[in-house]
Order: sequence, then C-alpha cells, then structure tokens
Amino acid sequence: MNSNYTVISKSSSIELQHLDNGIEIESPDHNGTLKERFEEEDFDELDDLPLIVDGAKHMASSDAGSGIPGAVFNLATSIIGAGIMALPATMKVLGLVLGFIAIVVMGVLSEISIELLVRFSNLTKSASYGEVVQSALGFPMRILSEICIIINNAGILVVYLIIIGDVMSGSPDHVGVFDQLFGHGVWDLRKLVILAVAVLFLAPLCALEKIDSLSFTSAASVALAIVFVVVSCAIAFVKLVEGRIAKPRMGPDFASKAAILDLLVVIPIMTNAYVCHFNVQPIYNELKGRSPQKMDRVGRITTFLCVLVYFSTAVSGYLLFGADTESDVLTNFDKDLGIQFSSILNYVIRIGYVLHLVLVFPVIHFSLRQTVSVLLFKEPLPQGRVKTLALTTALLGIIYLGSTMVPNIWVAFKFTGATTGLSLGFIFPCLIALRLDKQGVNLTRGERLLLWIMLSWALLVSIVGVVGNIYGLQSNSS
Repeated sequence: MNSNYTVISKSSSIELQHLDNGIEIESPDHNGTLKERFEEEDFDELDDLPLIVDGAKHMASSDAGSGIPGAVFNLATSIIGAGIMALPATMKVLGLVLGFIAIVVMGVLSEISIELLVRFSNLTKSASYGEVVQSALGFPMRILSEICIIINNAGILVVYLIIIGDVMSGSPDHVGVFDQLFGHGVWDLRKLVILAVAVLFLAPLCALEKIDSLSFTSAASVALAIVFVVVSCAIAFVKLVEGRIAKPRMGPDFASKAAILDLLVVIPIMTNAYVCHFNVQPIYNELKGRSPQKMDRVGRITTFLCVLVYFSTAVSGYLLFGADTESDVLTNFDKDLGIQFSSILNYVIRIGYVLHLVLVFPVIHFSLRQTVSVLLFKEPLPQGRVKTLALTTALLGIIYLGSTMVPNIWVAFKFTGATTGLSLGFIFPCLIALRLDKQGVNLTRGERLLLWIMLSWALLVSIVGVVGNIYGLQSNSS
C-alpha cells in the first residue's frame, strides 16, 4: 500500500509554538526530554491556565461556566451562612466600636488570604485546596488540610440544621414558627422536622454534581440574606428614632470572668464567619474566562458585600436586643418587637432566613463531599451517579446525627473557629506563600512581613481560643 507519509528521522526536530500565552514548547532534545520555555515578560500575566491540569479540558470548557456575578453569588453564599446569626452576640461582647473594627479587619485579611490562595494555586496548577497544600507543604499536610475542611464544613452544616430546628420547632427558651402558626402538633418533634427538611429539600440540591448548577440558588440565598438585613435594620432604625433602644456599649466588658472568657473566644467566631477558602478553587475552576485577576475581582466584590451585610446585621441585632441578644439572634425574633406589623415581620425574618440556609447548605456540602471523595477514593466526584448519591446520603446522615447532639451554635462556632477556621483561612495560606517564596517565587518585603504578622496572629488567636474554650467548658461543668 502506497503512503504519502515518510518516517521522520530521530535527528529531526519539530517545533510547536503557542505564543498566545507566551509558552513555547519544543521537540525532545538529545536526551529525549521535552523542553518548555516561558518567555512571558511578566509571569503574573500568564493567567490563562486553569487550576485544572488537563489542558484539553480547559480548551474545551474555557468559554463555559459562570460569569463574575455567578461566582460572586457562589462565594458569598459560602461565606454568608450561619455565621451571620452569631455576629450580634459578638458585637454584644466587643462593643460597637471594636466590633466594627474587627468585622472590617477580618474581611480584609480574609480577602488577602484568598488572593494568596488563588495566586499560588495558579502557579502550581492545583485543582483543589488540598493539592496546593501538597505542592507547598507535602502530602501529610495535605491530609491534615483535608481533615480540617471536613471538620469545618461538617460543623457548619450541623449548625445550619440546629438553626432550622430551633426556628421552626422552637427550643426550651423560644417558641417555634410552627407552634405560633398552627399550635402544638407533630412539628413539635424537632428531630423529625430537621429530618423532613433534610430529605425533602436538602438532599435533592446536594445531589447535584457541579457547583455551577447552584448559581441560581446561590443568588436567591444572597437575596434572602439581604432581605433579612434590610428588615432588621429598618426595625432597629424605627425604634432608634422613637427612642426605644437602650444605649449600646461601645467597648468590651471586663466586669466578670464570664465576660473575659467570651472575649477570648469571640475573635475565632468572627474569623469563622469569613472562611470560604475551601470553595475558592471549585468556583475558580468553573469561572468563565478564568484568570487570577478575574478571581481577585470576584473576591473583592464578595468581601465588600459580606462586610456590609455582616456589619449591618451585627449592629441592628445588637441594638434591637441588647444584653438579651442570643448566640443565635434568629431565635430572638419570636417576641413582640414593639412596632406595627411585628408578627408579620418576625415570620418574614425567620422563615426567610431558614430558606436562605436551605439554599446555602448544598454549596458547603459540595466541597465537603469533594474532599471526602478525594480522601477516600483518591479522586473527586463525580465517579458515577450511584457513588455520588451514596456518598451524599452518608454525609447527610452523619450531619443529621450531629445536629441532634450539639447543644447550640455558640459551642460549635467556638471550637471550629479556633481550630479549623483559622487553619483554613489564614494558617495554611500563609504557610503556602512563605514556602513557595523560598522556592523562587519572589514576594516583596512588605508581603513577607504581612504574611508573618498574619501567621503569628492566627496561631496566637487559635491557642488563646482553644484554651478559653476548654476553660469555659470546665467552668460550666463545675
């Protein structure tokens, strides 16, 4: 059979060029190895490569995925969850002035750590939080980071179910929505209500395989959170104008041992409210036309939105309820607010935020499921629809059992904030940047100084928070 092709001699060379990205790939050299030359004048501009190593998939899907608004909604949904309900209680502990400073500073530091994570994930071509940790710190640290993600996310989801149960079925100190609407009935069984919500609403959303599929629900959840903020701020403003709000405290209270203990653990709780780093890579991977610069824009918009929402919620909740502010401020809205249409507004606030948590739940569950899959099966889902559904069901069952055992959200936030929250949000990103800096990625002197300050601060707050939590539990037991 005749052929139009001839054999290429071993000495021949073929040059393949892709100059759009500033990368030139040559044929094997005399040792049989491929040479790759980066000729970009500014390495930071080499931003068209995804965090997914498979270049073919990138070429096929670079035009697919969510835009900046969808990415902002997904990232904001990862941040604005149950943590917002604990912020009025932290404002009660810190006072208005220090509380405002803490919310802003924590938001800025969180945004800096997100940008570091994106920058070094792009450099190492890492597709997940665990992969970038492994690239910089080794495989044992990757396992530790993935365990932190599992504990942190599972703890957050347990808190969501606790809040849903408290709001809908009530608690020993508060009346539930169902009781107020329909009187006593089967809905008084808190565990049954949580189980029904998990099966009927959470399971179908958690069964979705792509986080981009949740962009619409994320947008709806952010809208519901904004409704909560607007309504609570409006109520606080009306009562403030009418002179029916007690004078708030401007600074911390050092009058008692209990107040000092709360002061030691409140910063980790506030830190936990900003932790979303485990979802940064999945959101980046599905960002249309992705680049570090575009993801930085997503992070900054999200941070501004979250700081605004957090401060508004913390101040309005504290002004409304003062010294009676609960660890979960949502439960405070079972009483007469002293204004017109109080009952209707109470229902709008509580039911609206329960719906918000239902829509946030699958976004946090997504990264939890991916991390467990990597840890157990050595690769992320999907690996088949049956395996995805089985893992989703198992995780929901464990989270449901946890919600029946943890007493309140303050306990959960104190421990996760002082351990896994600080580790994922600050300690690991700082260690990644400092280690890769030693391997030839040049950071400025100011960046190094900031990294060391953030790392030292995070370690100190973590140690103080853990010691304070343990001492607080011992005191309560006594």
